[in-house]
Amino acid sequence: MVDHDLLIPYGWTEAVASEYLPLLGALVPARIVRMDRSECDVVTPTGPARAACSRDITGLCTGDWVGLDAERTVRRLLPRRSAIVRSSVSGRSVAQVLASNVDTVLICTAADGDVDLGRLERMLALAWESHAQPVIVLTKADAAEHIPLDAVRAVAPGVTVLAVSAAAEVGLDVLAAVLNGTVALIGPSGAGKSTLANALLGAEVFATNAVRAVDGKGRHTTVHRELRPLPGGGTLIDTPGLRGVGLYDAAEGIGKTFSDIESLAENCRFADCGHETEPGCAIRAALADGTLSERRLTSYRKLARENEWMATRTDKRLAAERERVWRDIAKQQRRNYRERGRR
Repeated sequence: MVDHDLLIPYGWTEAVASEYLPLLGALVPARIVRMDRSECDVVTPTGPARAACSRDITGLCTGDWVGLDAERTVRRLLPRRSAIVRSSVSGRSVAQVLASNVDTVLICTAADGDVDLGRLERMLALAWESHAQPVIVLTKADAAEHIPLDAVRAVAPGVTVLAVSAAAEVGLDVLAAVLNGTVALIGPSGAGKSTLANALLGAEVFATNAVRAVDGKGRHTTVHRELRPLPGGGTLIDTPGLRGVGLYDAAEGIGKTFSDIESLAENCRFADCGHETEPGCAIRAALADGTLSERRLTSYRKLARENEWMATRTDKRLAAERERVWRDIAKQQRRNYRERGRR
């Protein structure tokens, strides 16, 4: 009988076992800790290993639970409980999974620079859509003249917002207390994700670089998504800096991010209110009395339009793919008829 104790530090629980073991058959459970093209580093019941990826399975990512055969080849991708998904950086209507089976998403932004509320709202929508719990972390708090906690909390209803300094070891105990299960760090380059990850891991695991003084931006010191066990339990995934955060089918995430606006809209006189000049518009009333900012409404509309556009692109792509398949079938049928006529 396989002993799964070595998987426990990497997120293996009784609940995971009851869900996955019936699906594995003769395969061995493993979790991907790092992807590298057609191969991956995994942890198995016998320890760390290098595994090959079957050509039949695509889109594997750090955090996935998989089934390995005797030759240490990934033969099955087990169902994902959650996934951080963005649109491909190419701009095409293709999903890119950043990390899977995540319970907590730490959205990191540097407190010693300009805190971009619009970017935070975008990353919040990404995190909520993953079905994980977002936490906003304002890093480098020791170097900030002013930490905009109130402004950030105003755009993050239902989300814990913390200011920490990994260098000065400030706020790390409070942050550690809110972590749960598998934790993924996301944010732009220069946000201090790798420094924070090292502080939480209690070791210099990930390389770090200082930001450029001229523009406050950082280099991509993390180039792979990598999963490590946390000393106090749970696991952590550090990710490369996100230059672009394109949303992909994120209607639910946008709704949770802007739950204040959607709650206001329910009080509009007309169900199809456009929030422009209609009488009895609760959104316009909130703008007038200052309980809602024009910036936040603009951000909401921008993300909603972007998501609708991406959904339209995705539908068109799927429709085009279906049309191509039927064209190929029709061509094959005509070819069969011609060949049958020659016999």
